[in-house]
Amino acid sequence: MKHVIIGNGPAGVVAAETLRKHRPKDEIVMIGSEPHPPYSRMAIPYLLIGNIDERGTLLRKDEDHFDRLAIRQVTGRVTGIDTEARKVALSDGTQLDYDRALIASGSYPVSPPIPGLESPFVHPCWTLHDARNITQLAGKGARVLQMGAGFIGCIILEALALRGVKLTVVEMGDRMVPRMMGPAAGTMIRNWCVEKGVTVYTGTRVESLEPGDKIRANFSNGKSEEFDLVIQATGVKPSIGFLSGSPIKCLQGVLVDERQMTSVEGVYAAGDCAEAYDPVSGKTIVSAIQPNAVDQAYVAAMNMAGRRAVSRGVTQINVLDTLGLISTSFGNWQGVPGGDHAELVDERNYRYLRLEFDGDVMVGANSLGMTEHVGVLRNLVENGVKLGAWKDELLKDPTRLMEAYLASAQAQEQWQGPARGTMKH
Repeated sequence: MKHVIIGNGPAGVVAAETLRKHRPKDEIVMIGSEPHPPYSRMAIPYLLIGNIDERGTLLRKDEDHFDRLAIRQVTGRVTGIDTEARKVALSDGTQLDYDRALIASGSYPVSPPIPGLESPFVHPCWTLHDARNITQLAGKGARVLQMGAGFIGCIILEALALRGVKLTVVEMGDRMVPRMMGPAAGTMIRNWCVEKGVTVYTGTRVESLEPGDKIRANFSNGKSEEFDLVIQATGVKPSIGFLSGSPIKCLQGVLVDERQMTSVEGVYAAGDCAEAYDPVSGKTIVSAIQPNAVDQAYVAAMNMAGRRAVSRGVTQINVLDTLGLISTSFGNWQGVPGGDHAELVDERNYRYLRLEFDGDVMVGANSLGMTEHVGVLRNLVENGVKLGAWKDELLKDPTRLMEAYLASAQAQEQWQGPARGTMKH
């Protein structure tokens, strides 16, 4: 049997290794779009800081790792899948036959329609090639503009600040990380960054970029400034354009069932490009975090190998470190219609906690600067623990989370232990 894996990020690599373990004689082909060994994009900020070199970004350090496992690596850009003929097409005209295929193509950075974006002073922070360009332009004291202060943007922000640049961040939303944190917490993150020496403009967009000896940015707030480098951190989308016209069903990402199978028999999907069921919200979502990608890849590979495995679904989970301030969001952090919430705000000490309830079940949460509660928050949201009378206690004092969890989860035999801790992206 022949397996073709589209993508060589964490999901693709774990899937290939899992397949080899359970199908020692099968043919396995893994396609990567970049001329590099498989590496982790999430390691790029550490590369920019100087904590690691390029070799440190590699997912597997042994040069002959994939050769020893007889996993054939192909470099190329996938342009389509013929699900009837069971062929994957590459841009150079190559056709790869498959019996089972895995779509693990990840995501790509979105480019806003801004004049001047094609300038050599403008770079996303997504590939090793991008990292090399940024390293050349973002020396100590360089004036750097970052467009976007979402989740990925805040990770890049920290790396740039630690390089000693003079950093300005522009975010169209009314707060930082608007898709992860509510107004109070998002504003507190902004204030924290300003206190650390970062200039932050929220509710502002870049109108145009004018290249010269440097690059001038014109903002919607009327300001105009020159920079040595502009970082494009304006969001990402699942990389699924090559599926256009195929019978594989997609919404935001590739729709998958509990086996990670798509709408087409024999074709699976995992990672940032996959859209799976979220039992907390009752909807399908793309949950683009590396632990989720690895879990989905394992389930997909087991099913591709003929060994049934099922996913328990995905949940919105984000844990972010912004210049030393830890923030989290879980599940339906925006709340649900008719739901209750509890909120603790301590702006002076950068501590924040908001709990969202549907009946006596916590369905979402935001926290800031309160790492002692992260594991409990995740378990309560993911496991749908019925809090009973403890809900009223949390409405009075949301910091009593551990007591509420121990009492309620143990009573319902859902005790997981607080040591599950934070999710690392």
